[in-house]
Amino acid sequence: MNLANKLTLIRIVFVPLFLIFMIFNDIPYGTFIATIIFVLASITDKLDGYIARSRNQITDFGKFMDPLADKLLVTTALIALVGIGVIPSWTVVIIIAREFAVSGLRSIAAASGKVIAASWWGKIKTVIQMIAIILLLLNVSIGESMYFTDMVNSNSSLNFIFNSLPILVLYLAVIVTVISGIDYFMKNRKVISTNK
Repeated sequence: MNLANKLTLIRIVFVPLFLIFMIFNDIPYGTFIATIIFVLASITDKLDGYIARSRNQITDFGKFMDPLADKLLVTTALIALVGIGVIPSWTVVIIIAREFAVSGLRSIAAASGKVIAASWWGKIKTVIQMIAIILLLLNVSIGESMYFTDMVNSNSSLNFIFNSLPILVLYLAVIVTVISGIDYFMKNRKVISTNK
């Protein structure tokens, strides 16, 4: 197994570790540790793609597992954030629904021997989702520290960055998620029409 694929597997292993630190409230600095795990996992997402392309190590395993690892990481984090009451559930429903729809489209295409590559909108969507999640996790981590909470609340710039910006970026992620889903279906509508 090449290095790129090992990094993909590491990202999958990070998912249950992240969840453990998010859901067990009695772990000291649990959300902060979960944030670090998520950031590290996000870095492996960029690294494995770069390594696979630069070393010509693109494999069928990587093509299948890399997007699956991304979806596992992002949806786990979003569901955990809904679970602790940080974000509204409708945002996560839209994001997950888009993932199911595009995965279904890819399955239809695969049945016809076609491969739907990741689009520019799809890549931007993933980056914005990960940024939103990191900002939201930082917001929760700061909320666990009275010192940092007081510091943020007393400074209008910090208040915006840690309290308002995360939810605004989440809403942007939802918008881009919808746009990317529409883009996939518009560009690949022939796949559906030929399978009626």
